[in-house]
Amino acid sequence: MAWVILILSGMLEAVWASALAASKGFRRRRPTVLFAVSLAGSMAGLAWAMTSLPTGTAYAVWVGVGAILTVVWAIVTRKERASIARIALLVLLVASIVGLKAVS
Repeated sequence: MAWVILILSGMLEAVWASALAASKGFRRRRPTVLFAVSLAGSMAGLAWAMTSLPTGTAYAVWVGVGAILTVVWAIVTRKERASIARIALLVLLVASIVGLKAVS
């Protein structure tokens, strides 16, 4: 169950990172509220997962999931360009997260 919560928390990290960018320096209300709510949920989930998973592994997976989804969202919304190198590095990051799960 800790792994599920950790992955969901990583997904919320992508939400708050994207909402933070959309808030335009906390000047836009809806993205700012979404940022605050998703940040709190993401941190709470990470904290809960860390009670039964090694800290380094939990943090690395949380950051990795958030980073992957944030980049994918930026590519989908055309705020960033996809390239072969970028996609290859994202695949490597996914493989690293799977590897951390396999050895934990």
